[in-house]
Formats: sequence, C-alpha cells, structure tokens
Amino acid sequence: MAEPRVTKFAKVLVEHSTRIVAGDRVLIEATTAAEPLVRELIIQILQKGGHPHPLIMLPDFNYPDHEELLLTYGNDAQLGFVPSLFKLAYDQFESRIRIHSASNPRDMNLIDPARMQKRGVAKGAITEVQFRRGAEGVFKWVTTLFPTTGYAQDAGMSLRQYEDFFYGAVHANEDDPVAYWKGTAVNQQKAIDWLTDKSQVVMRGPNVDLTLSIQGRKFMNSTGLNNMPDGEIFTGPVEDSVNGWVKFTYPAIYEGVAVEGAELTFVRGRVEQAKAEKNQDFLIKMLETDSGSRYLGEYAIGTNADINRFTGHILFDEKIGGTFHMALGAGYPETGSHNKSAIHWDMICDMRTDSEILVDGELFYKNGKFAFGEKVLM
Repeated sequence: MAEPRVTKFAKVLVEHSTRIVAGDRVLIEATTAAEPLVRELIIQILQKGGHPHPLIMLPDFNYPDHEELLLTYGNDAQLGFVPSLFKLAYDQFESRIRIHSASNPRDMNLIDPARMQKRGVAKGAITEVQFRRGAEGVFKWVTTLFPTTGYAQDAGMSLRQYEDFFYGAVHANEDDPVAYWKGTAVNQQKAIDWLTDKSQVVMRGPNVDLTLSIQGRKFMNSTGLNNMPDGEIFTGPVEDSVNGWVKFTYPAIYEGVAVEGAELTFVRGRVEQAKAEKNQDFLIKMLETDSGSRYLGEYAIGTNADINRFTGHILFDEKIGGTFHMALGAGYPETGSHNKSAIHWDMICDMRTDSEILVDGELFYKNGKFAFGEKVLM
C-alpha cells in the first residue's frame, strides 16, 4: 500500500493538474527513484480510463535536465538529435506528467557549456510543442518532483525533513488537497483582476530598478495545472519594453549549473550587460543560444507562503512567497508572449525588504505582499 501522502499527491496530479478522462494517453517521465509515485499514478490513471505510458529512466540519463551520460559521451550528431519517443508523445498525446527525481542534481556541473547549449537547441523543438499545444488546450502537462536524497542535500535537509517540506508545499497533508488548490485560484484571481488592462510595471528595491510593459498581455493564475508545487501569477512582458537592472538574490540554476550573483541590464528588452559572481561563462554562453535567449519570456510573482526557503530546485524556489522571477527565453503563448527560444531560464529576486511594485503609478505590491486597494490582501 502506498504512503497516504503519495496517494493524495497522485490524486492532485491526476484529477486537478492533468484532469485525466477516459481515452487520455499520458506520458509519465520519471527515474527509478520515483517508483512509489509512478505506481500510484498508473493505478489512478487506469481508474479514470486513461492509458498510462511510463517512460522510466536512469537517474543519470534523465531527460531533459540530467542527461549526463549523453553530454559526456555523445557526439555532435547525438547531441543535436531530438528524442523520438518524447517528440511523438508531445505531438500526439493528451497529457504528460514529468517527475523530477534525480539522485544527484549537481551531476551536470562539470559539463562543457557549449555541449549543453547544443543539446538545448535540440530539446527546444520539444519545448515549443509543449508550450504551443498547452496554449491550445489539447495537451495537459504538469511538471513535479519526487523527494530524493540528492534534493534533500541541496536544500540542507535530511530526507525525512525534505519529504515533510515537500508534501506541505503541495498540500498533500490536507484532507482535500484538490479543494485547497481550487481555493488558492480564487484568491490569486483578485490580483489578476486588478491587473486587467494595466500597462506599465515599475519594480524598485535593493536588488532591482526595472520597468516593463504588460499592455495587451494576460496574467495566468498558476495553481497546480502545470507545476506542482505551485503558487504564482505570471505573464509574458512586451518583448522590447524591459529597461533597467536586476541582481538575482538566489542562485540561478539551469541544467544543474548554479550561476550565483547574476546581474542583468536590459535595454529595450534585450540583455545588454550580464555578469555573475560564479559561473559567469555559463551565463554568457546560454545568453548566446539564439535570438530569443536575451529577451524575457516570463514575468511572475511567487505566492506560496509554505515555500519560505531556498531549496536549489526552481520548481519550488520560483514560488517562494515574497519574490518575483523572470525567465529568459521562451514565453508562454497563452500570455500573449511572442518570444521564442530553446531556453527557458527562471531567475529569482527577493522583494521582502524595502521593495515595491507600482503598476500605472499605483502601489500593487510592497515588501513581499500584495498591497493594492490600500491594504495587504494576501
């Protein structure tokens, strides 16, 4: 019998995130470490009348984030090859559940950035399909995680502590976690409604002095349909509108490489200056991936108060309550974003001290809390 929290968590993924119905073909991406969750997902998908297709990988050959073996031993043709099974599923299936479950999240640290860039271009073909079919409403995808010792070590916790943290963040401890996430959607919609038809965003604080436009763009209410854990509102900023400077207060981790102290300066939407305290060469190399990699595809505010510390995994960290994050590269078409790129790299900045966000000259957010309507709402 599965651990009760695993059973409840699988229910959230099947009933809330991917909304499986009879006939749905579901790709399950995971490693051998996630066996308890994969087993429970298969059972619940079958009970809904769906067709589970588990694609179980080795922890060090784990598409798309931990392809250490391919990046170490593959030639240029192999690095540029688009994985056939994944491409078929993303093109044709109704759903995909990806479970990050690496045993060593840092296994990519010594890989040549040029090889990672080449591999990223190939994977971009699959990302494009995911975003496009997702926006069309014909591909129900969710990305999540299963607790491993490696993730626990990155977060500075024991495995048991990390499991408790994880199941708290996804609210598998609730009597009815699906109802919890539906309630979160109602609360976050208040902020989204206030932002409707607004235009200019100004962010000020110790680590940011930035302006951007959201005119004609749509904010999305992110409460577990594509990510779990979740808790954010996000949009795609007008591509050429971003101006100013930001220093990201947490390490920006991409493909297992941590760029620390990253600072970006934008001019008319494009990153014109970039530096970092650690792994600056990697940052610059990723910015050179393609014509869209120096522009923003996403601007978002994290709202999950149960994620109150940095863990080293973007799935959690971008949702930290009191932060905003921006993603270089590919944007989500449903927000109105036109930016296309092989990368989508989220970077996080804390806004909980001496910081504010103004929208069309009105206070929207202050010191990590929504503050529109002259009072803190959330």
